[in-house]
Amino acid sequence: MLKLALLFAGLFALFLIVWHIGPQRIYDAAAQLGPVALLVMLIPSTIMYAVEAYGWKVTLGPSAKDLPFWRVLAIKTAGEVVNLTTPAGYIGGEPLKAYLLTKYHVPMVEGLASVVIAKTTKTIAEVLFILLGITLAVWRVDNDGSLGPTVVAALVSVSLLLFVTASLVFAQRKGFFTWLLEFTRKIGLKIRFLEAREEQLRSLDRMILEYYRHNRRAVYSSTGMFFLSWMAEALEVYVIIWYLGGPALVLSAISINALSVFIKGTTFFIPGSLGAQDVGNLFLLKDFGYSEVAGITFALLRRFRELVWIGIGLLCLAVLRGRAAGTQDSRTLDSGNGS
Repeated sequence: MLKLALLFAGLFALFLIVWHIGPQRIYDAAAQLGPVALLVMLIPSTIMYAVEAYGWKVTLGPSAKDLPFWRVLAIKTAGEVVNLTTPAGYIGGEPLKAYLLTKYHVPMVEGLASVVIAKTTKTIAEVLFILLGITLAVWRVDNDGSLGPTVVAALVSVSLLLFVTASLVFAQRKGFFTWLLEFTRKIGLKIRFLEAREEQLRSLDRMILEYYRHNRRAVYSSTGMFFLSWMAEALEVYVIIWYLGGPALVLSAISINALSVFIKGTTFFIPGSLGAQDVGNLFLLKDFGYSEVAGITFALLRRFRELVWIGIGLLCLAVLRGRAAGTQDSRTLDSGNGS
């Protein structure tokens, strides 16, 4: 119920901003772009998705070593749809990715281990990217102190996120899921789902620990790839601002994207960060010297990109589910013939 209320509050906030600036002014700014510009704006996000897929692929276990890259990309894109569209936030699609991997003979525990490791390396890369963006914002833009409150809030939040991430990595090396099971038992809370999967949880912890011990180069590689994916998203910021009339500056684009990532991350409890992300992007661009029309048009164009990838993700999900159903039918038929 709370999620639904936040969703409607976000929609209402976005409506008020659009009404305040003027729908016609926003339409005029967007209409001058044309279909070619919209297609060009999708190139950076395509790079971002591909690089992220590779960042996840290097964390996959031996059972997935022969899995084609395009299939990993399709599974990743399908999982991101759940992350973007459900109240589960930015982790809801991760178990789905592991489940879809099982359709290609990757054990569930192995798939979950890769998902946990990739999510961790992505978060580390995100923290580093936001820190880079804050540094650039203070150095290049914040001459009059207008970004002061945003920068301070971002630094505090990033410090907290860095601490949580470091604690999570430490916990993973000590057996996070086993610890979680034992903790629930100590406080007298027996969760049937966890209790029934004790051996799988212990196996998952062992697999994650072994990966960190013996695949450090892959961990660093995955972190680096996810950092590059954030840079690709910064390229999207540059392209959109350039098409909106600029001026487009590379370092400013990195700062804007980093602070935008921060805003999106801190409003994860709102489905799709609807409203909060858009209003945040509007005021962020104003702080960087762009007009209200450019700010809200920028925010809406990024929403357009999200909608495109949601559509692509739903298509990938439908195809993958269809294949899974076909595989199951084939097994059932073979079993019947064998009998």
